[in-house]
Amino acid sequence: MSMILRLNLRSSLMLQQVRLNSRAKSEAAASAKTIPKNLLENKQTAVLQKENGAIFDKRPFKISLDKEKTYSWCLCGKSKSQPLCDGMHKNEFLKIKQRPIRFKVEKTGDYWLCNCKQTSHRPFCDGTHKQPHIQTAVK
Repeated sequence: MSMILRLNLRSSLMLQQVRLNSRAKSEAAASAKTIPKNLLENKQTAVLQKENGAIFDKRPFKISLDKEKTYSWCLCGKSKSQPLCDGMHKNEFLKIKQRPIRFKVEKTGDYWLCNCKQTSHRPFCDGTHKQPHIQTAVK
C-alpha cells in the first residue's frame, strides 16, 4: 500500500470518528433537553433523598399531566397506583424510608414518569431503566 493511500485511509477513519463523536454529543444534548423540569424541585427536600426505591417496572409510564396540579410521584416503589403515590410509605409495618417526590410541570401534556425508581431526574424518566441490572430485576 502506498504511503498516500494509507494517509487517506487514516484521514477518512479519523473523520468518521469525529462525525460519530459529534453525533453522539448532539444526541446526548438533545435527550438532555427533552427531560422536563420539576417546577417544585427547589421548594421541597424530598428530591434530596439519596436512596432509590424498589424497582417497580423496567419501563417508564406515560401519563397526561395538568400544569395547574401538583402531583406526588412514588419513590418507594410500593404504591398500588403507580407511578403516583397512594400513601403506602406511611405503613409503619413496611418501614419505608423514602418519601414521595412532589412535582409540577410547565405545560399540560403527556410525560414519561420513571417506574424503575432509579432515575436521576426524579420523577421523569432519563433512560436509566435500560441498564442491564434493571432489565433483569423485573421479569
